[in-house]
Amino acid sequence: MENHRIEKLNEVFRNFNLEESFENLINLGFKNMAFSTSFGQEDQVITDVIFKNDYPIKVFTLDTGRLFEETYKVIDQTQKKYNKDVITYFPNTESVEKLVEQKGHYSFYESVENRKECCSIRKVNPLQRALKGVDLWITGLRASQSNSRSEINLFGYDNAFGLPKFNPLAHWELSTVVKYLEINQVPQNSLHHKGFVSIGCAPCTRPIKEGDDIRAGRWWWEESKKECGLHLNQKS
Repeated sequence: MENHRIEKLNEVFRNFNLEESFENLINLGFKNMAFSTSFGQEDQVITDVIFKNDYPIKVFTLDTGRLFEETYKVIDQTQKKYNKDVITYFPNTESVEKLVEQKGHYSFYESVENRKECCSIRKVNPLQRALKGVDLWITGLRASQSNSRSEINLFGYDNAFGLPKFNPLAHWELSTVVKYLEINQVPQNSLHHKGFVSIGCAPCTRPIKEGDDIRAGRWWWEESKKECGLHLNQKS
């Protein structure tokens, strides 16, 4: 997608509310749209809008095999509430078996390289399969989630996956997200009430303290950009 088209889309969509954004998005002619959800608070807002309005968008999630029990519960609650299917992509079995056999179950604590290897096997590679044939990737990214995401706009282009991205909550604040979920009675991960804001794999996520960066609880043992490789190369 050309940069000038992305710039135009950002300008046009700037004043749309959430449902107006999706209605106009569908009219743009994208034939294979997909929304990736980890069932966090932002993702639950988007899931609610897609499912309630029966938008023709594939909703999928990545099951790394290391998720919290609370995450599985909110997945189950969500599918039951909307009576909709969420496609689940798992990592390649042989790749996981080889990683665990050679480096153990906790190699990611030993180095950034090992952590990125685990993320690649359990998240990035399954995501590549999930996005095959997709012409627009929809995410729950917000600009205020972290410094590394501060320049995120409504539309961008992901160079790593070669896809245009739509981030409908790019300019929302967390308080707006929480209010939406409460008003619309959308299922939430119970860990959000225990200090967990950004929730990933169980061994790699912990609660944060007041005043911490939202993603401070992810990979807390290393000094990195707090990204797993799914959202590294977006250009707005």
